[in-house]
Parts: sequence; C-alpha cells; structure tokens
Amino acid sequence: MEPQDGISGDHGDALYCVYAEAHASLPGHEAWAGVAWSVRDDGSGAGLFVEHEGPSYEQVATDLGHSLEDLSASRGGVYHPQGRRITGITCETLPVCAVVVATFRRAGWAEAADGH
Repeated sequence: MEPQDGISGDHGDALYCVYAEAHASLPGHEAWAGVAWSVRDDGSGAGLFVEHEGPSYEQVATDLGHSLEDLSASRGGVYHPQGRRITGITCETLPVCAVVVATFRRAGWAEAADGH
C-alpha cells in the first residue's frame, strides 16, 4: 500500500506516530494489524488514535471500532471517525509480520530534543 497524505521532512527528523504490529510464525496462522483515528468536531484539530493487532481482519476491525467508541465516550465532546488502515498476512513457511504506521507530526532534531 502506498503512503497517503505523507509528511515530508528531512533526514534525522523525529516522527511522532501510532503503530500496530502483529506476528505469525506457524503455517496457516494470520497476522493482522490496524490503526484507526477520529477527529473532534470543535475545530481544534484534536483527535484520537487507536491501534490493535489480532489473528483476523474481523477481530482487528471490531476492536478498532470499539476502542474509538469507548475513548470518544470517555473523553467528552463529539469525535467523528476519519479513517482506518488494516493489513494482514498469512504465514506459509517462514515467520511473517504485519505493520501499520500512522505518522501525525514531524519535528526537526533540535526541535524534538527541546520538546517543542
């Protein structure tokens, strides 16, 4: 899958991200990973990220949906789902890994070291 709405930067920049990773090492077993996000409707740009891993697409998709619902309910305000990415792979012979990364901010190295 090609990156979407990528964040450009310079070599050595710090990237702030949320990621999910899943592994499978037995033939026939699956590894699924996913990230989902929502944005608060007050125009602040605030939002929520959730990540899950599991043995099936259905499990990860369900867990992502429930986590966003639960976080939205406990945080106050109204959040609207904005997207999700889920990927998976089946182990055939050698161990496999599924990874999804959502990068939401980058900072130059000096900026990241200062905490700004």
